[in-house]
Amino acid sequence: MEDAIGRFLNYLTVEKGFSENTIAAYRNDLNQLAIFIGEEAAKRGSIPPWAIFGRQGMLSYLLSLKERNYAPTTVARKVAAAKSFFNFMVAEGIIKDNPAQNVGSPKVGKSLPNPISISQVRLLLEQPTKLSTTEAKRDRAMLELLYASGMRVSELVSLNLGDVDVEGGYVRCFGKGHKERLIPIYEQAALAVGEYIKEARSRLVRNDDERALFVNRRGDRLTRQGFWQILKGYAKSADLGVQVTPHTLRHSFATHMLSGGADLRSVQELLGHANISTTQVYTHLTSEHVRRTYEKSHPRAK
Repeated sequence: MEDAIGRFLNYLTVEKGFSENTIAAYRNDLNQLAIFIGEEAAKRGSIPPWAIFGRQGMLSYLLSLKERNYAPTTVARKVAAAKSFFNFMVAEGIIKDNPAQNVGSPKVGKSLPNPISISQVRLLLEQPTKLSTTEAKRDRAMLELLYASGMRVSELVSLNLGDVDVEGGYVRCFGKGHKERLIPIYEQAALAVGEYIKEARSRLVRNDDERALFVNRRGDRLTRQGFWQILKGYAKSADLGVQVTPHTLRHSFATHMLSGGADLRSVQELLGHANISTTQVYTHLTSEHVRRTYEKSHPRAK
């Protein structure tokens, strides 16, 4: 089964163009499934795993996930990974039928994004400016660029040195499926990135061949986890009073753009959403803001 998983992951990488993060998630989910199938096969002696793993086996796996108190979203993701994997195996002629084909996933309600207010964003972005360290210049550039562009954290840490045009005021990033998009950025963000490149990055890099725009203290490309730790530190010092996640600035960017009059299609392009329905979730947030403002301001609504 390990060989089949390897072939499937290679297919997702080469044919589908999935990102490293997505591939890693598939690998973890399928390795867990492989362990379960192996344990079930061991209970029955030397019978080949596929001989005993049908729909009932998949239902048993689903039950085991629920017993381990996985969140519904996690269970749904693992079931989806299994379905895709088994479809691949059917197409490759390894198995005849997909045992997960008619197995339902837990219903997952759509959770609304968690943007912060414009004043809270301003407070968060001010935190690195209170420090005079090399890392603080990098952090200011990252936070400004993230809010200016609305890009994903994975896209931010994947940026290379030549992906930001400080003079032209835009950033080039590669989203899901390696789709390229050019995003304009405001002057303050461009200046912050320019200052970081000119005054701080050279102090952090150890290798002249390093292409990464944002690097850590060891001179290596900053990771998503590394950025998350940095963001948590600034969120704590800003004392925002709300929960902050790695995507908080992305959600805030989208919500504030729509509140400011941007059209939905433009925001969709800026965010790199393949489907506009994904972007529409932010309209619910702006609608709620309008309603709260109305109820607070209209004399007959008080």
